Parts: sequence; structure tokens; C-alpha cells
Amino acid sequence: MNKPLPADILASPADRYSTHQVLNQAQPASGFNAFTGDAVLCAAIAREAPWAADRCAALGAVAGDESVQELARLANRHLPELKTHDRFGHRIDWVDFHPSWHALMSLAWKHEVPNLAWRTQEKNGHFARAVLSYLWNQVEQGTACPTGMAYASYAGFAAEPALAVWAEKSKGTTYEFSRREVGEKPSVVIGYAMTEKQGGSDLRQTQTTARFSHSSDYHGATAHWYELTGHKWFCSVPQSDGFFTLGKVDGELTCFFLPRTLPDGSYNRFFIQRLKDKAGNKSNASSEVEYAGTLAIRVGAEGKGIREILSHAHLTRLDFAVGSAGLMRQSLTLALRHTSTRGAFGSSIADRPMMTNVLADMAVEVEAATLMALRVAKATDLMAGSEQEKLLARVATPAAKFFNCSRAPSIAYEALQCHGGNGFIEENPMARVYRESPLNSVWEGTANMMCMDVRRAMVKDPRTMDALFAELAPLAGHDARFDALVQHTDRLVHAAVGDEFLARPMTEAVARVLQGAELLRHSTQEVVDVFLGTRGPNVGGAWGSHYGTLAGAVTQATAQKIMQRAMVSA
Repeated sequence: MNKPLPADILASPADRYSTHQVLNQAQPASGFNAFTGDAVLCAAIAREAPWAADRCAALGAVAGDESVQELARLANRHLPELKTHDRFGHRIDWVDFHPSWHALMSLAWKHEVPNLAWRTQEKNGHFARAVLSYLWNQVEQGTACPTGMAYASYAGFAAEPALAVWAEKSKGTTYEFSRREVGEKPSVVIGYAMTEKQGGSDLRQTQTTARFSHSSDYHGATAHWYELTGHKWFCSVPQSDGFFTLGKVDGELTCFFLPRTLPDGSYNRFFIQRLKDKAGNKSNASSEVEYAGTLAIRVGAEGKGIREILSHAHLTRLDFAVGSAGLMRQSLTLALRHTSTRGAFGSSIADRPMMTNVLADMAVEVEAATLMALRVAKATDLMAGSEQEKLLARVATPAAKFFNCSRAPSIAYEALQCHGGNGFIEENPMARVYRESPLNSVWEGTANMMCMDVRRAMVKDPRTMDALFAELAPLAGHDARFDALVQHTDRLVHAAVGDEFLARPMTEAVARVLQGAELLRHSTQEVVDVFLGTRGPNVGGAWGSHYGTLAGAVTQATAQKIMQRAMVSA
């Protein structure tokens, strides 16, 4: 007679061979609202654009939605694919994307991320749109490239009557991935193709040539068409509906707009050579393209290409400053959620004194970056009616772009450290953010280019220096540490005007003093004390070279308050 089997044999293999229970894993950073849970953003919108609060809250919920975060993961897992020809051998020069990319693009357009500033009649539209971009950069950074380019492109469309149809379509909120002609589409995606192999940021080295072809009616206006011949070394979002680009007419640099689909429905001669294999920004396609008899509409006068394109550059640089601040905020949010929901040595990781130092230090840096970027957005709203704001924006925009884009990698690195090995795994969004963090610093001008631009503005028009210090003057005497920072900045500004060698430290000082001013105006005393006690000149060892090295008069209790202020609630 068979004996009953022992209970341990009857148990399931998982029970019999289990080596451990899954305990003490951090909670995912989901189920929160990135706007309503962010004290700094809520206060900023309440001050400057209360009419946009509901829009921001709606997008903030998207950023914290687990299903949307999965779309971001999938879009970076399944990369875009170049299709040069169809199966019959016809040249198509198209890019295929995973459905997750299109779902994200649809969300961005639905929530007015590319165009709120141009759609609204309310006050401070650029400020409100900057907050939307800040939030979107916490959703998925690859799609933040086309939203930023679409935002900047409106300035070029508005300057050329023949492109009025594009200006109108750029305000659409229904994303469509197709090759239909612009007049048939509900909205458009816009790209830029400027960079060439031999020139990089030096656009005057452009080799692409253009010759006049014909003039014709184009959606009710006269368009002047040229044929372009040349190669562009870096063209992001090559599946866009149209592109701003540069070419030389009789040796003079001229701006053009190149539609992918021509008025008769045929495809323009726009040849995608290959997609770039980038270190980050994986979801977004970037490419090399060829022009060979490619038709494009002249924008502005012949020989005025640099001036024309600079009218867009202010907006793209603003968007990169805002976007990097948003990426820094995402890094901080991920670090705070991980460390506050995982324990070690008898408490949450976040409450361990050393980690509190790290998180508070990061939180101060992120808040300073955020407020500076939003101050540039406010100047953008005001510059049309204020010479002071226009001059301030001229130096503050490249300074903010330089500094925020340069600081983002350090915040992402430290946030990854907060996760330990878990942060280096592709399932964790921290790994994607870490790869993404350096990119904005090389798009639309590297760090040195931005510092050169700040210095160039001051040399060319000393009134920009006056505008900078006029911005700071109302705060004189409020805090001796801030007064010292202003004096330090003043010395570097005047020294750098005569010596390019000092352009970088000067631009960093400009960024820091603008951050300090905004914190004094809008932050808590704890944040102000830490910032001015560690980021100012002559701090006497109160800050080291890494985050988490707050010392001097900064106490654990102060750091705890700052860390709690930065926590994002549901």
C-alpha cells in the first residue's frame, strides 16, 4: 500500500525552493500629480498665470500616471526605424515609430505643450507654456524635442506671409502622423536642419547652396521658392511636416522653410541618409539628410539668415533651460520616492542624516534652476513692451540655458546614486533620465557657445549689463550674502567684457545671482539660507564639490524642512 507523500513534497516548487520573500522594495514614482504636488510650480502659476492652473494640473496628472510612464518606457525600448524605400522600390524617406511614441505625441499636443503661448490671449502665455514644458520633460524627453521646436517655429512663421498657413496649423491640438499636405492637416510637427559637418555651431561655414526657382501662390500668399543642394549633419525629427534650414544665395546665408510635402501632393526631394545612434534621447529620431534640388520657401531677405534664425533661438534656448530644470525635477522626484519608501538601518533611507543632506542639497539646486528658467519665460512675455525685459532676456536666456543644462547631469548622477544599483537598470526610469541629462547642453549651442553669447551681448550693447543689475537692485540690502554675490558678479562681468577667458565663470555668476534673486523673492527662508550660505562667494567651506556636502550653519533640521518641501504629493 502506497504511503502518503510528505507535505514538503506536495508543496508547490515555489514554496519548496523559495529562497526569500520580496521585502523592503521602494514604491514606484507614480500615482501623483507633478503640478499640484509641487509647491514651487503651484506658487509660480498662482503668481503669474492663475488662468492656466487647470491646464497644468491636468498635465501634472499625466506625468504621474503609471500607464503614461509605461508609454515612455516602451518608446525608448522600441526605437525608430528608417524606411528609405517602400517594398516596391520607391524612395519614401520615412521613419517608423512604436505606437507608444505616437500616443505620447498625441498627449503633448492635446495638452498644448507646443503652442499654448500662441493659442492663448491671456497674460503671461510664455510663462504658462514654460510650466507645461517643465511638466512634459518629466513625462518623456524624446518627445520634448518636437514640442520645443514646434514652439519656437511660430516666430519664423509669423515673420513670413507665405507661411501663414503653417502658423495657423502650428496652433493645432490634434497630432497627426501623416504626409498629407499642410492645408489638409489639423496640426503640424516642425523640425530644424542647420548643422553641417564642417561648421557645427559656426553657421557661417554652411556649404548648402540655394538658387532661385520661381514664385507662386501658396495658400493665398506669394512664396519665393529656391532649390537647395547640400548636406545637413544633424536633423532631429526628420519625419516632421517641414523644416527651417539655412543655405547660401550667392555666398550670403539665407533662411528657408522646407515642406516635406509640396502643394501638388508630391514629396519633396528630402533624402534621409541614416539615423544617428545616440547615447540618449533614444525614442526620438535624429538623422543626416541630403538636399538635391530640394524646394524651399525663402524666409526673410536674402543674406539675412543668421538674423532670421536668431529670432527663433531665444525660444529654443528658453525651452532647453526649462526642459533641463524639468528633467532635474524628475530626477529629484525619483530619488525622493525611492529613498522615502525604502528602509535601511532602522529608518527610511531619506531620514538617514547623510541622505537628508544629499536630498536637501539637490532640492535647493532644482528649485533655483526652476525659478531662474521661469524668470526668463516671464521676461519673454514682457519683452515686447519693455526694453528692460528685452535686454535682460538677451543675457539671461543663454545664461540660464548654459547653467541649467550643465547642472542637469550632476543632479541625475546624484539621483542615480540615491537608488543604488536599482537606478542603473533599464526598467527604472532613472536610467533613462541619466542618459538623457547631458543632451540639452549640446543642442542649440554648447556651454561655451552660450557663455560666448552672454559676453557678446554685453560687449555689443552695455545696456544688457545695466538691465541685469537693475533686475537685482530692488533686493539690495535685504541680505548681506546676496549683496556679496552681486558684487562678485559685477566684478566678473566687467572683467569678462575685456577677457574672453573669463566668460564661463562670469556666466555662472550671472546664473547664480539670478537664481539668488528669485529665491529671495519667492522661496522659504530655509532654502534662501542654504543657497546663499553655500552657493555664494566666500562661503568658507560651507559646501564641497558634491551634493550632500552642506556644512557651516546648515543643520539636519533645516535640511529636513527643505527635503519635505520638495516632496511631491498625490
